[in-house]
Amino acid sequence: MAASCVWAVTADTIVFKSGSRLNGTIVRIVGGEITFNSDDVGEIKVAADKVASLSTDKASTVQYNDKTTEDGVVNMKDGAYTVSGKSLDMENVKAVNPETETWHGSVNFSGAVARGNTVSESATILADVNRRWDKDRLKANFGYYYQQTGTSKDDKEKTEDRIVLEAQEDHFWATKVYSYVNGRYERDGINNLQYRYRLGAGLGYQWLENQNFDLTGKWSFDQEAGMTYVKEKYEHEKDDDYPAFRYAHHLKWAPRWVDNFELFHNFEYLPDTDQWSEQYLIMTDVGFTTQLIKSWQLIGKIEWDYNSNPPPSTKKSDLRYILGLGYKW
Repeated sequence: MAASCVWAVTADTIVFKSGSRLNGTIVRIVGGEITFNSDDVGEIKVAADKVASLSTDKASTVQYNDKTTEDGVVNMKDGAYTVSGKSLDMENVKAVNPETETWHGSVNFSGAVARGNTVSESATILADVNRRWDKDRLKANFGYYYQQTGTSKDDKEKTEDRIVLEAQEDHFWATKVYSYVNGRYERDGINNLQYRYRLGAGLGYQWLENQNFDLTGKWSFDQEAGMTYVKEKYEHEKDDDYPAFRYAHHLKWAPRWVDNFELFHNFEYLPDTDQWSEQYLIMTDVGFTTQLIKSWQLIGKIEWDYNSNPPPSTKKSDLRYILGLGYKW
């Protein structure tokens, strides 16, 4: 009985506008959303506009938009926040108990084997890693695609043999404005592409970054523009290099009404600065990830690559459908 009384006194408490009450621990407050950990229901996310009061006697770290921090006891009543008894304007707050900066990423695999009238094996490995600091962001991606097909094990031929490796570093000069440098390497044995290197730099604008909206959920969206140097070599062709303009955007959306589900879309367009309408590259994808058990996820996506001016006997367009299992951290 005494232990129960101590818990009631020391636990953080949320009182909803409906009158119900939840005891536990405040994990984080970001963008009008309270992450709360309760022994009864586990970790949940609560919209702050549904809360009548939030009370605690434990200190939290308040991180402001200008990157300064303050330690104090944060409480809320009727939508008004205080820190150590002083009024706290949440418009100036980036987060209460912000997440520790760490690496995130995933490794995903899909494959298939067929025997009978068709003998084939295919495998796709996709991996990514990223980290966000206050003023910098780093992300890198790797993809390997392989397939061989035939009517028997003796006449199988490669129908896909492709590798892609890219990385980008962003530096934020203001809350939403950043500069970037990036690089990319790719090889495609089926399209006779021995190599294509790209090095580029430019500016980006982060319109939304993990921003929650009551009706639709969490959104991230950025746009980028800059210049890129492209050098490529096809089999039986002379190597080629040219400067290209680059436009790109990246979109992520986690719908509010579906737990642990995210849709994404990426687009990149690189026209030769001397031949805008005749020579250009397009890379785009659209897909989803959804959590299965703990850190395991299902990923599905469609990738489309387009080269407006490929060498003879090589098609302009490549379309890939991918469904695989992955581990995310």
